[in-house]
Amino acid sequence: MAKTEAVRYVCSMCGHSSPKWLGRCPSCGEWNSFTEEKTAPASRGGKNVSSSSQSLSSIPVENEFRFSSGISELDRVLGGGIVHGSSVLVGGEPGIGKSTLMLQVCHLCSARGLVLYVSGEESASQVRQRAERLGLDLERINILCETHLEAICHVIRTEKPQLVVIDSLQTIMSEEFSSVPGSVPQMRGSCLEINTVAKQNGCSVFFIGHVTKEGTIAGPKIIEHMVDTVLYFEESELDNRLIRASKNRFGAADEIGIFEMGQNGLTPIKDPSSFFISKRENNELSPGTAYATISEGSRTFVVEIQALVTDAKSSYTRVFSEKIDSQRIMRTAAILERHAGLRLSDRDIYINVAGGIRVNEVSVELAVAAAIYSAFTGKSLDGDAVWMGELSLSGEVRPVSYGERRLKAADDMGFKKAYLASSMAVALGDKTKINLFGCKKISDVLRQQGTRGAKITYEF
Repeated sequence: MAKTEAVRYVCSMCGHSSPKWLGRCPSCGEWNSFTEEKTAPASRGGKNVSSSSQSLSSIPVENEFRFSSGISELDRVLGGGIVHGSSVLVGGEPGIGKSTLMLQVCHLCSARGLVLYVSGEESASQVRQRAERLGLDLERINILCETHLEAICHVIRTEKPQLVVIDSLQTIMSEEFSSVPGSVPQMRGSCLEINTVAKQNGCSVFFIGHVTKEGTIAGPKIIEHMVDTVLYFEESELDNRLIRASKNRFGAADEIGIFEMGQNGLTPIKDPSSFFISKRENNELSPGTAYATISEGSRTFVVEIQALVTDAKSSYTRVFSEKIDSQRIMRTAAILERHAGLRLSDRDIYINVAGGIRVNEVSVELAVAAAIYSAFTGKSLDGDAVWMGELSLSGEVRPVSYGERRLKAADDMGFKKAYLASSMAVALGDKTKINLFGCKKISDVLRQQGTRGAKITYEF
């Protein structure tokens, strides 16, 4: 009796599968996202299947584990360079510079060996025009305009390039799947097959991926699990770009690289220490401004937190923040209202981070609280002070990690004061030239404003 194909329904957003069609995905909550997928039935008995294990000591080790991409900021984000046989998924908004950066990487890596740029969205002529605008050597970059998975894998096996760029993963399709390009089966199967072929032939792969309106890479989450590294492009102010590693099997996650977009493509910014703060004159700040220290991977930056507090324009108050989680802002405002006596329940609160960097760590909570206080009262904060601390719901200022490194970054930038938790002030008092103001409660921090030139204080 002939075996028939099994049918299942897969969510195009998250990859959740179901034996029957559902109007709403129970995993991600998306409506009308299930598509039909036909799969061959699993064989029973495991006939004609053989395999064996081997000792790790018998596995050959490559003499050169990594090689440089030729771009210092990209090497930093990748953990020191491109790993042989690794796979990297690069996501970002349309037009942000993903293809431009990958063309530059192909050009710089072509001196080491053959590179292959697979274009599924643009013609060869369009890619050439971009490469000419960037001033790249056209002879050193091989291009393949193809969307069929089998043809791409055949070229990789035959030519054995050192580096392959797939632009983009959503355009690749295989005849084995009946669904359209960009669907869950096509993306999952294409990524798995290309990744497997690349590892067998020792070449590194960069997959360029589209993003959804929520800012996440389109397609099932399993794609991010298949690859070794996931990079996100973010657009900053003044034509600058940030690239952040959200996953890295060969390096630190949350490392960021900073680029400037120009006529010759993306150029690394050599000294980004003061990139995220406005130019200070006479240490005078406008009300609603505070400086915070953040740690991103191996780097520490001083960022400028800006706050605006206005009367609510309706019966519903609004908290607007693109670069810091709005839930964190609402929690900080509630702490200020309860423990500092600020009436914010009838106010709209706007928070911004200068330079456009997205901040996720808790160390900015004290700076956000200080900025909101300054905007609410109209009083300027110390222009030569930085703020670092986490706020508990009881109004306590709690210590944060990498204190010594944060203070060194502030000292290098010319800051003279730091407001932080009392325990941090005690531990770091002899390790920095900055005047430390240690506090237990958020009310203590706000009470110390206006004490310019005061000596170091500890509160227990």
